[in-house]
Amino acid sequence: GRKEGRKRATSSWFDMASLSPLLVAVLCLLLALTGRLRAESCIAVYWGRNGLEGGLRDACATGYYKYVLIAFLNQFGGGQIPQMNLAGHCDANSGGCTFLSSDIISCQQDYNVTVMLSLGGGIGRYGLASEEDAREVATYIWNNFLGGSSANRPLGNAVLDGVDLDIEGGGPAHYDDLVRYLKAYSTAEKKVSLSAAPQCPFPDAHLQPAIDTGLLDYAWVQFCNNYCAYSPSNAATFARTWKQWDCLNVSKVFLSLPASPLAGNCYIRPNVLINNVLPIVKHFKKYGGITIWNRYYDGITNFSAAVKDHVCPNDLSFASSMRIKPLTMI
Repeated sequence: GRKEGRKRATSSWFDMASLSPLLVAVLCLLLALTGRLRAESCIAVYWGRNGLEGGLRDACATGYYKYVLIAFLNQFGGGQIPQMNLAGHCDANSGGCTFLSSDIISCQQDYNVTVMLSLGGGIGRYGLASEEDAREVATYIWNNFLGGSSANRPLGNAVLDGVDLDIEGGGPAHYDDLVRYLKAYSTAEKKVSLSAAPQCPFPDAHLQPAIDTGLLDYAWVQFCNNYCAYSPSNAATFARTWKQWDCLNVSKVFLSLPASPLAGNCYIRPNVLINNVLPIVKHFKKYGGITIWNRYYDGITNFSAAVKDHVCPNDLSFASSMRIKPLTMI
């Protein structure tokens, strides 16, 4: 039976010698692209909330993540001097985090990870007083984290790929203006990616005006600590709420979840996520993957390692499941 199976598998491949050189080249290109899809992750993760979570480069090197959100710039607006809080990693406000520049560049170039700055968080002093205030904050972010220039860039000279809004207090005022000013810095050579992390009740109390600009690339919707969080008895409400978020004017919508019971009371075990939750969300057209809170808890539970082969949208999952046989040019 084993020999017969091997014979059938062998006979199913093209005789490359009988194909034209052009067709061979096209086939090789298609298979190479499929292999790239297979290797691409569909997980975003927040990094920077615990000094014991390991380095930024180490997180990227796992291969689990496509997006890493450096958290947080948690003081800005209203004339305040912007401040970062990276927990136990380093003190960005006194120039102690510039060593992260090499990590950021390695993530981007060696591991094809999109690295973004996250604004806000659950603890901080932030808010925008006016459109002009939003413009000034956008200018600060551009010069200190993106493609502008400043003598005191908190994370060194590396150019981040974009900005995430995890606004959890202070209301929605002028975040739409901030998004417009940040997006205006995008060029054909260097795009400024933008994302937001709304709570699952729709519409979001703090971020909806920013989302409604249509300028965001990603929404990491937090299905946690609310009536819309998934549970076996609440699957219908979860599905109805997800459908509302799928209608957003953003490129991709991600399901944002805690990586451990210690990170949130809405923790979903990997087998439940794979077998019960993902089948609900993956057939929606804007589903893009999952977002993990956070790298520290993920390192403890290995949550991403358990689910990474299952969370990509169905079009990518199909490519991931293909068995690619190397071709030999003849």
